[in-house]
Amino acid sequence: MSDYILSCCSTADLSKEHFDAREIKYVCFHYFLNGEERLDDLGQSIPFDEFYKLMAEGAETKTAQVNVAEYIDHFRPYLDEGKDILHVTLSSGISGTVNSARTAAEMLKAEYPDRKIYIVDSLGASSGYGLIMDTLADMRDEGKSIDELHDWIEANKLRLHHWFFSTDLTFYVKGGRITKAAGFFGTMLSICPLLNMDDGGHLIPRDKIRTKKRVIKEIVERMKEHAQNGLDYSGKCYISMSACLEDAQAVASLVEESFPKLNGKVVINNIGTTIGSHTGPGTVALFFWGDERKE
Repeated sequence: MSDYILSCCSTADLSKEHFDAREIKYVCFHYFLNGEERLDDLGQSIPFDEFYKLMAEGAETKTAQVNVAEYIDHFRPYLDEGKDILHVTLSSGISGTVNSARTAAEMLKAEYPDRKIYIVDSLGASSGYGLIMDTLADMRDEGKSIDELHDWIEANKLRLHHWFFSTDLTFYVKGGRITKAAGFFGTMLSICPLLNMDDGGHLIPRDKIRTKKRVIKEIVERMKEHAQNGLDYSGKCYISMSACLEDAQAVASLVEESFPKLNGKVVINNIGTTIGSHTGPGTVALFFWGDERKE
């Protein structure tokens, strides 16, 4: 048994079974569905397909990050057990939750001066952030210390690539990321925006690609361009998606065909209710280790 625990937020978008199997602890974000507050609890209280169906039918959603008191309640039992903590948060580029986690850690250090509490900004999101956690779990299981994990992830987190596309512009318009006119013409022309995460952990539009078939090919081309060791990439690859399993499977099939040395099959996860409240249905995201994100 290690003398520390790995922890993250539910926005790492792995399944509950995956978190439990890898012994990764998590704390849940909140979201509001038609004004009713709910936990982003990995699809336990509402199936993902039902959530996205409600969004498509016009349900109102908004999100709330984990607050200081919730972090304290999450961390304290492990500190009472004599465990140190490495907690990795959702990107500061899209959420202020890292500040709440750091405040909680500073408050708890006064009570537990002999314990280490590391808070790391993932600069990532969804199952890309989840792939970071899974990699840290591999390193923990190899016997590496909490200090080794902390130093490694701080040095390497920008090598985790996040590429996204969406086939439904409705929620880009609703969230103010594109104008109504751009959304209308984009839909008419079957434009699928391709985005990635920059070195500040922000989502950045990169290309407007016509047709789903072309954007599926293009997202895998970006992996060929950036993956560690190119077509000899031998790491893990994760995908997350929002109610568009066939699109995700098409990307996974092309990745597996293009990267024969991949570490296992591509893992497909659901985009959770926090991030999904902003993307809506129709988003596919691809995650892999590669060169360092520099912009």
